[in-house]
Amino acid sequence: MITRRHILTLALGASALIAAQGAAVSLSQAQLQRVGLRIWQNECAGSVAGLTSWNAGEDFASLGIGHFIWYPKGRRGPFEESFPQLVAFAESRGLKMPAWTKGPCPWSSKAAFEAESGGGRQKELRVILSKNVSLQTDFILVRLKAALPKMLAQTKLSKRVQSNFDGLSATAEGAFCLIDYVNFKGEGTAKTERYNGLGWGLLQVLEGMSAPTPAAFAASAKATLSRRVQNAPPARKEQRWLAGWHNRCDGYLRKL
Repeated sequence: MITRRHILTLALGASALIAAQGAAVSLSQAQLQRVGLRIWQNECAGSVAGLTSWNAGEDFASLGIGHFIWYPKGRRGPFEESFPQLVAFAESRGLKMPAWTKGPCPWSSKAAFEAESGGGRQKELRVILSKNVSLQTDFILVRLKAALPKMLAQTKLSKRVQSNFDGLSATAEGAFCLIDYVNFKGEGTAKTERYNGLGWGLLQVLEGMSAPTPAAFAASAKATLSRRVQNAPPARKEQRWLAGWHNRCDGYLRKL
């Protein structure tokens, strides 16, 4: 579980990134620390073991506080791969990553992954990820910064999307909604992340909001995710995840 030691790891490097983002988000150092911890809690139940996972029904490993996707060699799915981007980002920040993390995921299946859960590679990765939570939070913030122009380029509701994004960015709780959801379900701009032509990312949530508030964000996110499940291929059995997804959205109503 998350400990005081892990909280301290969030303090490094975050202020510079917040300054670089300008008006994109407005978070104090303490608030940014809590953002990283809540993302870790949301994705991994705050556990070190959860930093290396392979979810049932998925074709990829989910790694780090944001459960960043990593596909095995020769395999690609509709969801955007993000772990290789994290590895590149970490090295750009001076963190030396193991050579084996710089290619495709070395485990070909969930069974192979779990068979080596206590092995050296996964142990090594859990240590690195647990000691660099602030870096992973920075990575998610950079992704959020890059998301806005892409969303505005695709939507027919650019004024609404911009207004809702700006309104949420003005408060710590609203900023957390944006940061957590873009990591949780993506930007909503990838054409492959659609069921029946309809996406479920941050763009679709911002388009569906009635006001730039966390409450409106949570309501739109729940409606967007419910629509995803309704449109999902039956073989994916996505209904099993919906209650948990809605619970996560309810968390956007809490103070940061």
